[in-house]
Amino acid sequence: MIMLSPLFGIVAFAVLSGLYLIRCLLSPLNRIPGPALAKYTSWVLKWHELNANRTKYIHSLHLKYGPVVRIAPNEVAFASQGAVKEIYCSAGSGYDKTEFYDLFMVYGRRTMFTTLNKDDHARRKRILADRYANSNVVRQPSLSGIAERANSFAQICAQSVGGSLDLFVILHAYAFDCVTHHLFHPYGANSLYSTSSDEEIMKEVYKDRLIQYYSPTLHKLIAKVLYPFAKPRETPLADRFVLEASAQQGVAPFTLVSRLHEKSSTLDSLDIAAECLDHMAAGIDTTGDGLCFLMWELSQPRSFRFQQRLQQELLEASPETAFDKLPFLDAVVMEGLRCFPAIPMSLPRYVPQGGREIDGFFVPERAIVSCQAYSVHRIDQAVFPQPDLFNPERWLEEDGDAQRRRLMFAFANGGRGCVGKHLALAEMKLLLREVYSRFITLPDPSMTAEMMEMSDQLISSRPLAARCLLRFSPIAKKG
Repeated sequence: MIMLSPLFGIVAFAVLSGLYLIRCLLSPLNRIPGPALAKYTSWVLKWHELNANRTKYIHSLHLKYGPVVRIAPNEVAFASQGAVKEIYCSAGSGYDKTEFYDLFMVYGRRTMFTTLNKDDHARRKRILADRYANSNVVRQPSLSGIAERANSFAQICAQSVGGSLDLFVILHAYAFDCVTHHLFHPYGANSLYSTSSDEEIMKEVYKDRLIQYYSPTLHKLIAKVLYPFAKPRETPLADRFVLEASAQQGVAPFTLVSRLHEKSSTLDSLDIAAECLDHMAAGIDTTGDGLCFLMWELSQPRSFRFQQRLQQELLEASPETAFDKLPFLDAVVMEGLRCFPAIPMSLPRYVPQGGREIDGFFVPERAIVSCQAYSVHRIDQAVFPQPDLFNPERWLEEDGDAQRRRLMFAFANGGRGCVGKHLALAEMKLLLREVYSRFITLPDPSMTAEMMEMSDQLISSRPLAARCLLRFSPIAKKG
């Protein structure tokens, strides 16, 4: 009965609180600068995460405390090239992932992205990496499929002349069509010109996974309470599309699913579908959001001279010039990825057994460490002067080019970096070439800067208003 008395509860709480306080005061992380509350609680960080503001909050801490900052009792954020190399590249693939990535499991299966340890990741990557090699992306009909979709996008832009076009929706449709072309051709989607289920599949997203991560019990309770009033957002259309497309025979040799079918002895049908759905979701958000922010910036008065220089390069280039042989187009994309990385947020990892020294600080094993592209691309002003200024011309300067490229973290680094990098770059460059060789873009008068503020979406980021209205004007032909 003593365990039921209020006095026992008070004493037990006091003892446990005292032990927790002692552990906090003795933590080897206390040498690391950061807000005082971060020594004792992670709730400040969680508050910013749940309010879609983690990226900007951590960056504000870097600006105040420097490239190494403690953000929670057992978590440290870094923003240096040395830390990126240690955390993500040491021993080839860096440190193991945390359980945060369990949120991205599909059908209860681990995909390449959600494997936590480097050995499991390496085995899966060996199966599918060749389908994302640049040599596979730029061959036909892989590249022509992207070019066709870029041309379809430009036709939609032409139809909007005299009005405005919501790029947020249409760019995600473009990314959806491109990634499913690469995954399933000839069974990919056609959401750019469809009002049917293809468009609905593209719009299906999850919104409540942070609560699921921090408190699975609370997540289940909330879901049960709200279900009679509002059913939780699910993805039945996307599930059905991927399950059917991934089971098709006669797919093109360049596609991911063709490679996965070759490995059907080690991957069952659900493993294959899970991998494809994971790649599809990643390909929609990253390319769609990145292009949206970039085209918005190019349309601003402060950046209009860059739009004009890009148009000049594209109009003067021969039609036979490869998309990756246009220096200013490459500079625009690189600066877009620097300022508006598709995944600006932290990529958490566990410190390995025995602990590690990172940027001059010892970090014990099982502590969580991370870098976020948004800060890595801004914190070193010797490499990126005026880091908040969009300036593609910095990428044309030979001096410091190697340092700039080493600090680029838009696709992460190391063996676990983004496998779809070459596909994403091809999609971005082919679309920008198609659009800016034909149109001038300007912001719709109804749009405000606040509407285009970055809003964190678990791991990616999108415009706060989830819309981006631009006006398209045909470039006047000379002569």
